Amino acid sequence: MSPDKLPIWSRYAYPRHARKPHEPRARIAWDDTVLPFQLDQSDIRGRVARLDGVLDRVLEQHDYPAQIEALVAEMTLLTALIGQTVKLRWKLSLQVRGDGPARLIATDYYAPTEEGAPARIRAWASFDENRLDEGAEPSSLIGKGYFAILIDQGQGMAPYQGITPITGDTLASCAETYFAQSEQLPTRFSLTFGKSTEPGRGESWRAGGVMLQKMPKASPFAATAEGGSGEEGLLEAADILDEDEGENWTRANVLLDTVDQLELIGPSVTPTDLLIRLFHEEGPRVFEAQPVQFGCTCSEEKVRQSLSIYSAKDIGHMTTEEGIVTADCQFCGAHYEFAPNTLGFEATEGPDAKANEAEADGQAGEQAGGRG
Repeated sequence: MSPDKLPIWSRYAYPRHARKPHEPRARIAWDDTVLPFQLDQSDIRGRVARLDGVLDRVLEQHDYPAQIEALVAEMTLLTALIGQTVKLRWKLSLQVRGDGPARLIATDYYAPTEEGAPARIRAWASFDENRLDEGAEPSSLIGKGYFAILIDQGQGMAPYQGITPITGDTLASCAETYFAQSEQLPTRFSLTFGKSTEPGRGESWRAGGVMLQKMPKASPFAATAEGGSGEEGLLEAADILDEDEGENWTRANVLLDTVDQLELIGPSVTPTDLLIRLFHEEGPRVFEAQPVQFGCTCSEEKVRQSLSIYSAKDIGHMTTEEGIVTADCQFCGAHYEFAPNTLGFEATEGPDAKANEAEADGQAGEQAGGRG
């Protein structure tokens, strides 16, 4: 089979910095960054993302089949690009839910806590392994469903949620439809991702992508039309732009079509060099790059809080034969164990009861050992 026919998640094999699996690799300056830019001649903004260690950390939390890995990789890359675009105080989430074997793909992007700090990304997938078709394209495993973006700006702020149907043959096309339909912002993504290898060394994930988006403005479309020209009457870029804007948008997209997949993921082409190569006639202007890293916000306190709505009877149903309640984080795999009587709104002990009991048992064991 020729390289062009290989699935996108296994296509890439090129020299990388030598390392063993899960060892820290020699970093490239633009690894795990999102670079904002603007094309002044076209009134278009965009982002260039390169994910390296982030994607490794996201995917090593689970043993996903190859097709599910591909969906999670694409969704993580989209999240990095979109998350950096939003003026975010706390969290942006992307979700794809469908009736196919890939039931749910979910990602979270946490805004930097202070200037210069990295943003954090996490992701996971729920799927029915018995229904997976190894020969099917990853996106076809989702079936019918919806693509959603949720923005939570933190305590005291009303969350925002936008939903559009699953469209096209990639998650990127779903995101493009979302922005056209819900935000009336023509948007384009060019993404690539895969496992990079060096003979005799372990595989590692690498991903890269470019996002183009027309600068926000009041769109006349919403007031003058009832349906778009896209699938199921959804809006597309041509429905939103006037003639001059359409020419600028088309020109930028034609230029983006010339990008090579290895240019997108690097590692030899810097994001700024890529922008100059693609858009030098459009007046590209770059801003400060945003570093990103894998990060999970789960904690024992948050698990307790989520279980605080349950009665003692409900907690009893959750209790294992060993007399404990367990919980596992779907994003990072963290495992938590609790004493049942410390959970729910009818808890009879405080959250430190089990720890105190274990400490007392340990001290008793030490005393017993001393008498021996």
